[in-house]
Amino acid sequence: MNWKLALNIATTHLLTKKRQSIIAMLGVTFGISMFIIMISFMTGVNQFTEDMAMDNTPHVRIYKPLEIEDKKIIALDKPQKENDWYVVEHQRPKNELSKIKNGLTLAMQIERMPEVMGVAPQLSSQVFYNNGPVQIPGNIYGIDVKKQEALFQLDKKMDEGELDDLLKGSDVIVMGKGLAKKMNVTVGDRVSVTSPEGGNLNLKVVGIFSFGVAAMDESRSYATLATVQKILQKDPSYVTDLNIKLHDINGASVFKQKLENQLDGVYVEDWETANQSLLAGESIRNIMTFVVCATLLVVAGFGIYNIMNMNIINKMKDIAILKATGFQGADVTAIFMLQSVMIGIAGGFFGLFIGFFFSYLLSITPFPAGEFFRIDTFPVNFNPVHYIIGLFFGFLTTLFAGYFPSKRAAKVDPVRIIRG
Repeated sequence: MNWKLALNIATTHLLTKKRQSIIAMLGVTFGISMFIIMISFMTGVNQFTEDMAMDNTPHVRIYKPLEIEDKKIIALDKPQKENDWYVVEHQRPKNELSKIKNGLTLAMQIERMPEVMGVAPQLSSQVFYNNGPVQIPGNIYGIDVKKQEALFQLDKKMDEGELDDLLKGSDVIVMGKGLAKKMNVTVGDRVSVTSPEGGNLNLKVVGIFSFGVAAMDESRSYATLATVQKILQKDPSYVTDLNIKLHDINGASVFKQKLENQLDGVYVEDWETANQSLLAGESIRNIMTFVVCATLLVVAGFGIYNIMNMNIINKMKDIAILKATGFQGADVTAIFMLQSVMIGIAGGFFGLFIGFFFSYLLSITPFPAGEFFRIDTFPVNFNPVHYIIGLFFGFLTTLFAGYFPSKRAAKVDPVRIIRG
């Protein structure tokens, strides 16, 4: 077969029916451009939510949960027989501390493991922030400031003051933006913090931070480990959490199993378990995105199929003449397949360009985030893989859309057409 001749005939057919060719190309262009815009935006939103959640989320967390043990004192001296029942209602937990035994030593041991980037010890507690006669409930976190900066970039969340200011004085605190607004305090003011056990300390506000999540910014504050231990009246070794960052986030579940086999009396939680609802929402959004995008491409393919069908009906006499002059069915199929491929490639590249252009416009459009979200423009993900997928599926759709009409063209009987 002479491919050069087939290409010339295919090009001539497309140029003689410019309107039909342009409409078919625009169908592919619209499908791919919408695919690029939607998948770029939806994956950008997913990435933004994941980054926002992971900024302050350890890859693996070690803590000691408070559990109620089902032990009945009455049954200790009297063995339980088959028909005996001991019922204890409203059982209370033991007065156990949530302290991790030898937590600081354990942190140093874990930090020496090859998988570990770093370990940040933490002491967390519910407290009351006293605003005159009003007590505002919240949480205070005692941290190793340098570790928190290196592993969780807490210093980059500061709106006022510096995180290092916690190391420049005693009895100081940094507060969430929403909490500071509730308390009507600014940098330099003092707040009174009361623990659930009644411990109280007057602290100076040296900074205000914002995570961009209202639930965190309206209830959370940070101080040094020593300061929170002082509020809770605990010893210097008292820590409640070990927050671990790994070199490879995907190895968190394996590393969790490794720690569980080595440690007793503590609970080990990886980031996937802690963020199950977030990951489930992300999976659902990804499925919806690909379903909608695939539908757009299929609809564009049906449009091309209809146009190619009409093109073949209009070119029946041309097909008959081609076959009468010696063209075989495979040659006719190739001519119309080439037309479909040319439409797909031209429409695909135009679609990629338009999709990128509008995605870029979206990425520089101001996002009405309100007071708390730390985002200036709409989140858009410019992933080259999406463009390759868009071009591939656009080409594949047009290929199938052109195949069936071209096979029909190959079966045309030239004698019947010329006589008719």
